[in-house]
Amino acid sequence: MQNMKISSSVVWRALSTTTSAPLRPSSLQSGTCGFITSASNNSNDAPSQEGIVEMFRDPSLKTRSGDHQSAMARMSRKNPSARDLDERFLKILKIFKWGPDAEKAIEVLLLKVDHRLVREVLKLDVEIGVKLQFFKWAAKKKNFKHDSTTYMPLIRCLAQAGLVGEMWQTVQKMVKSDCGMNPSILSEIIRILGKVKMVEKALSIFYLIKTEKCKPSVYAYNCMFSVLMKANCHDKVQELYREMCNEGKCFPDTVTYTMLASNFGKLGDVDSAIKLFEEMKENGLQPSAKIYTILVGSLFKSNRCREALKLFQEMKDKRCTPNVFTYTEVINGLGKAGRVQEAYRIFQDMQKDGCSPDVVMFNKLIDIMGDAGLLDDALKLFGQMETVGCNPTVVTYNSVMEALFKSNNPSQALHWFERMKGKGIAPSSFTYSILIAGLCKANRLEKALMLLEEMDEKGFPPCPAAYCSLIDALGKARRYDAAVELFKEMTENGTPSSSRLYAVMIKHLGKAGRIDAAIKLFEEMQSQGCVPDVYSYNALMSGLVRAGMVDEAHSWLKKMQDQGCKPDISSHNIVLNGLSKAGGPTEAFKMFEKMKNSGIQPDAVSYNTVLGALSNAGMFDEAVKLMKEMTSKGFSYNLITYSSILEAMGRVDEECKPFIQ
Repeated sequence: MQNMKISSSVVWRALSTTTSAPLRPSSLQSGTCGFITSASNNSNDAPSQEGIVEMFRDPSLKTRSGDHQSAMARMSRKNPSARDLDERFLKILKIFKWGPDAEKAIEVLLLKVDHRLVREVLKLDVEIGVKLQFFKWAAKKKNFKHDSTTYMPLIRCLAQAGLVGEMWQTVQKMVKSDCGMNPSILSEIIRILGKVKMVEKALSIFYLIKTEKCKPSVYAYNCMFSVLMKANCHDKVQELYREMCNEGKCFPDTVTYTMLASNFGKLGDVDSAIKLFEEMKENGLQPSAKIYTILVGSLFKSNRCREALKLFQEMKDKRCTPNVFTYTEVINGLGKAGRVQEAYRIFQDMQKDGCSPDVVMFNKLIDIMGDAGLLDDALKLFGQMETVGCNPTVVTYNSVMEALFKSNNPSQALHWFERMKGKGIAPSSFTYSILIAGLCKANRLEKALMLLEEMDEKGFPPCPAAYCSLIDALGKARRYDAAVELFKEMTENGTPSSSRLYAVMIKHLGKAGRIDAAIKLFEEMQSQGCVPDVYSYNALMSGLVRAGMVDEAHSWLKKMQDQGCKPDISSHNIVLNGLSKAGGPTEAFKMFEKMKNSGIQPDAVSYNTVLGALSNAGMFDEAVKLMKEMTSKGFSYNLITYSSILEAMGRVDEECKPFIQ
């Protein structure tokens, strides 16, 4: 406590507000409050024990003989609640924190230092430091030892206050002490540690308590599974599950199987998830709607639509009623598979079965309709939302605006933007990204730039996607200087740059013939710690080929592989195109054969590139052979190239007639 002197009037007000009758002014004048100002250097101010008792005494407990202790004892026997923590003690803790004054208050108020008192203090609305000091002081008292009923409240308080270091030390002290623990306490400790992202410590304490204190219950295991899954420690989930099964003392329940199925689903291992599902049924456990939903969703994500629908039907046959989450997975899966009409039929069946759609389902379905170009159906669904009590959100409006842009209705999209704001729904960063991207595609760059400024005025952080759309649109409009200026503005504003954004800028610098600037920007991207992706390399190689620097482009293809970025077919086609123009058919054909031998399957672009080189060199026999090979692989050759071959040869080869498209 700091060296300070508190006036008696302040203490009088602090304490008298919680007593049933005001303290006697004479008590204050005679120095009964002096122990509270113990920081004073004047030892003559120290109060007598009788004065302190008088100040803290509850008038309702006074007797004619003044025997306070006897009255308190009788009251305690009549009413156990009389031992409740005195509010005057709370005032002391709030004003003077923990120290000698508060210790004296405990003595005067006849508060016994036991587990109940510690728990009551930890419930008080005082600073966490006061609680911690009191907890440590209590641990030093004779005939008192903390147990789990006092450790756990402190652990909760420390976690809530964000004092994770002190909280972890307290957990360790509790585990090392001789206090008893049970699976419920273990479960709570795991949940608390998981909430503050102390995953490794949660796992270590799980094993320590399991070894030295108590055996985990299935609920404790489930808590540990949950913490590991949220931290994406999927391998450790499987390892812990195997240990659980091998020990044979604790068996998985429905929740366990559901969590593990979800874990395997996230890993893309649907077969293992299905295997667990079958094991669950063999063990006599009834699958819940949740595990059916997880498995149906996982199957759809793995493009196993038929199996997903079969499992969905099994769910209904087993009289496990699908909920709105199940239907959402089915509708979303069918929509992504392009089976839009089936998705809508499921939506109708759901309503007939008495399951009401929620806003998430409407958003998904509007997205599906918009992607399929069914604008009228998307708008119709929006209109249905209010009839079933669903209020559109910013996500709903975003879906509608995207659908309008895809249907070439930029003006209507802007109208819906204003309509959304008129309803009191604030646009999100993604809203602006949709609008800017859509307006750029509609060649309304000035409006898109105005929205970028509005975004900044609204306090949204700079959005890389919005900048990417604008820079790409400016490049396509050959406004290269404006694109460069906007890119500089973005980097100066501290916008986190992505490899895709760099790729767009490099692509347009290459198209503008500024190949040196493109190479410099590529090197800058690497120096900024932004790892180039396949699009970045392709953009640079395309610029090099356009500038006639085919050998340099070819060397970048090799460098790309050396730096761990796997080239795609476009990477090879860019270099192949350069070789066909600069080196003639020989070099192009050599690379073409090398592609096939290295396991890279040429596509229609590859074939047409080589076919064009052969045609330009007058190598018609080789061209006809390549056309046959193309057709056998299901590729269509370029009709312009084919026409030039016919014109040059002056005849139609009878052997090629079946392949003419």
